[in-house]
Amino acid sequence: MANAITVVRVFALFGVLGIMYFGSAAAAQWCGIYIGIVIFADALDGWVARRLGETSQFGAIFDIVGDRIVENVLWVVFADLDLVPLWVPLTVLSRGFLVDGLRASGYSEGMTPFGEKNIMRSKLSLWLTGGRFMRAFFGIVKMLGFVFLASLWATRIPHEELILMDRLLANDVIQATGRALVLLAVVLTVIRAIPVIVDSVAYLKEKNPVN
Repeated sequence: MANAITVVRVFALFGVLGIMYFGSAAAAQWCGIYIGIVIFADALDGWVARRLGETSQFGAIFDIVGDRIVENVLWVVFADLDLVPLWVPLTVLSRGFLVDGLRASGYSEGMTPFGEKNIMRSKLSLWLTGGRFMRAFFGIVKMLGFVFLASLWATRIPHEELILMDRLLANDVIQATGRALVLLAVVLTVIRAIPVIVDSVAYLKEKNPVN
C-alpha cells in the first residue's frame, strides 16, 4: 500500500504539471494546493508503511526515489518557467546524486537510509537527516516554497479575469515570505547533505581500509 501511494504521488505530480503548462490561469491557481497534497503524501506513505508493518529496505529506498523524482522535477520545471535561477536545480540535482551514490554503499549490506541500520555516525547527522522535527520542518519549508512558486506561475499566465492568486501575491509580505521559503529550502537541502557525505566517507573507509 505504501509503495502504491508513492507511485500515485509521482503520476499525480505530472498531471499537475500538465495543468501548469497547458491550463488556464484559473485552473493553474489551484496547482499549488495540488502540489502541497503530493508532497504531504510523502508523510502518509511512511505512516501507512509503519501502520501496516510494510517497512523494508526496498520500501525505504523506493520512498526516497519517489521523493527525488517529485523534488527534482519540480525544481527543474520552476527553472524552466523562469521562477528560480538555473543554479537551484543544478545544486539540488548534484546534491542528490552525490548523497544517494554514497548511501548506496551500505544498501548491499542491509543498511537503510533511516532507522537503526543506517550509516550515520554522529548525533548531528541523525538529527539533521532522520530526526522527526528536522524532517518535518524541511518538508514543510519545501512544500510551502513549492506552493508559492506554483501560485506565482498562475499569475504569469495571460488572463483577463481576476484570480485569487492575483490578490494574495500582490501582498509584499507574502511575496517576501514565499521567496525566503524557497531560498531556505535550497539552503537546508545543502546543509542536510553535509553530514551524510562526511559519515558515508567514514563508513567507506571503515569497510575498505587503505593498507
